[in-house]
Amino acid sequence: MIQLREGERLDDLMRSGRKIIQNEAEFCFSMDSVLIAHFPKFKKKFKVLDLGTGTGVIPLLIADEVEKIFAIELNKKMFETAKRNVELNNLSEKISVVEGDYRLHRKIFSAESFDLVIANPPYVPVKNGEVNKLHGVARARHEFTATLEDVVTAARYVLKFHGSFCMIHLASRLCEIIDALHRHQFEMKRLQLIQPKLNREANLIMFEAIVGGKAGNLKILPPLIVHEENNSYTDEIKKIYGLQKVF
Repeated sequence: MIQLREGERLDDLMRSGRKIIQNEAEFCFSMDSVLIAHFPKFKKKFKVLDLGTGTGVIPLLIADEVEKIFAIELNKKMFETAKRNVELNNLSEKISVVEGDYRLHRKIFSAESFDLVIANPPYVPVKNGEVNKLHGVARARHEFTATLEDVVTAARYVLKFHGSFCMIHLASRLCEIIDALHRHQFEMKRLQLIQPKLNREANLIMFEAIVGGKAGNLKILPPLIVHEENNSYTDEIKKIYGLQKVF
């Protein structure tokens, strides 16, 4: 029997009957997590690491696609919720949730031990004077505990040669992202822009980068449009969310 605590709710993930416990006082997952969970090219034998899992939504969404998932989370409350979500969905044998700071990846994981790393990291750099003003959700969205460099560094350390790194991030930081990838032996191979509406500028990107990949041959996918002009979801977003059958 599910024991919800004060402030918690139970949401349907629309995937293999799975549910997820969330608490609005902490940090509920956003569309970004759902999108990046559907972006990688999975193989059944993959060993996957989710950097900064939050409440564990990405592992829950991809559990049918791979052999083993490790998920690391620094925030103790979210770590505990992620563990409860894994147990709730009877996935303890497939998903292992680790409490820790992935900036300390050398102490937590073995080098080059994963096939795929997925990340939906904090997007926004913390400016001088902002640190003490950031709380709760704001801290989860700002680079308070991990920078872009930290994420790429951790991904490179744990990935096998020719392993895959998939991340969602701000479109405005694409140049920084490419620079960081190159400095850590990554080559971007697939890129998709995400637009709020058809005639709007892209605000997010998703990409796949390969450790030791050859330069060139970047595949730029058609943009992913989130909303129709009437603000309803596009058919592609409905499929991703399970509102239309895709799997």
